[in-house]
Amino acid sequence: MNKALISLVLPLIALLAACNMGPGGNASSGEGSVQGDLHGASIGAPFTLTDQDGKKVRWEDFKGKYRLVYFGYTYCPDVCPVDLQRIAQGFAKFEKDKPALAAKVQPIFISVDPERDTPAVLKTYVAAFHPRLIGLTGTPDEIAKVAKDFVVLYNKEKAEGASGYLVSHSRTPYLFDADGAPVALVPVDDPGTPDADEGDPAKVTAFLEKWVK
Repeated sequence: MNKALISLVLPLIALLAACNMGPGGNASSGEGSVQGDLHGASIGAPFTLTDQDGKKVRWEDFKGKYRLVYFGYTYCPDVCPVDLQRIAQGFAKFEKDKPALAAKVQPIFISVDPERDTPAVLKTYVAAFHPRLIGLTGTPDEIAKVAKDFVVLYNKEKAEGASGYLVSHSRTPYLFDADGAPVALVPVDDPGTPDADEGDPAKVTAFLEKWVK
């Protein structure tokens, strides 16, 4: 394992609490944001998943496009929708300011909850954030392989007596280049620093202006 990947994996272990619920029913991420240059890291691999329209989609289908990839799930009570909303706001400003560059970027949401996140569920969900956001799901085995290849940790958790379940997962919004190689982690807010706003949409816009060429 190369040094770049090791430096990424170690903090991700601490991020597994994302989208979990803390005591008293309050959402508690319990993790900090991890941002940084990912050039040279071994992240990503070819896959075939199913989009929100029920069509098969391959990683190779996005060749020639930068890929802004967020792993999460539609039933996430707090972290995923907030992250996606702020990333979408930053991306929308980027579209307005740099339309030609924004056209080179494909935003993608990959579910870590394939049992509930059917194409129909994803279709409604992704439409709420941005018209160009693609939602991808698959079989549990397909999602497990993609998560492993993209260095994403997730775990289904069911509280005693609860009718449903939550999915703890690492919070890793990635930007990949036009060849599918990792570039950097997209800014998201760190709940451990209430006086700072690392996930401000303006910072997402600045991030895209820095990396998308």
